Amino acid sequence: MDLSRVAVVLYRPQLPENIGAVARAACNMGLERLIVVQPESLHPERMRMMATPAASHVLEKIEAYDDLASALAAFSYVVGTTARRGGLRRELYDPREMALRLVETAKNNDVALLFGPENWGLTNKELPFCHALVTIPTAGCASLNLAQAVLILAYELWLVRHSKPRFEPRLANVRELESMYDMLKETLVKIDFISHQNPDYWMMNVRRLFNRHGLRARETQVVKGICRQIDWYVKRRLSSEEGNK
Repeated sequence: MDLSRVAVVLYRPQLPENIGAVARAACNMGLERLIVVQPESLHPERMRMMATPAASHVLEKIEAYDDLASALAAFSYVVGTTARRGGLRRELYDPREMALRLVETAKNNDVALLFGPENWGLTNKELPFCHALVTIPTAGCASLNLAQAVLILAYELWLVRHSKPRFEPRLANVRELESMYDMLKETLVKIDFISHQNPDYWMMNVRRLFNRHGLRARETQVVKGICRQIDWYVKRRLSSEEGNK
């Protein structure tokens, strides 16, 4: 596994000390890329205090974004982390299962490990960006410190880094997928396949279907082409019906 293709993404981290501790945990296990989205503070001294000199180079290269879509746009596979179960969080992997899956995926694709805020974690609003969800099994207390969670996932990746992957093609990145999903949602609403009320909720099943199998960039263009053809046919049919009145 090429660990340089794996990034740790922190969404709305609250404390700069936690960002520093995450940098150290990532560095311990060979992960060098750290991305923060809407951090409350990037106080350099408070981050460096927890990162220690060993991980200072990770902090020096930290990437900051104002929104999650931009931060994830170039990634072809996004793994969301969650302690909660049920609802939209039905298909969950444990860290070891996910690490073994990523051996293949990270060969030709950039992978993001996405962590939510320290107080709530990822909400349902962020889940559509995720191709898969991972949860860390615990005993009585399900909540983990942010750096602890990063360390556990990074450790599992470190263990399997020399496993031989099977061929894995380049998958569509988030930017390509979101463009396809926007067009597909508009088309499915137009033909009444999904409800006009809260279409994003109904699109979750469609997203889950595609995420389970993974789409290549070329395949997203095929889906968009189908949508354009459906749109053309619907407009033609409506025009014909209007002409026959």
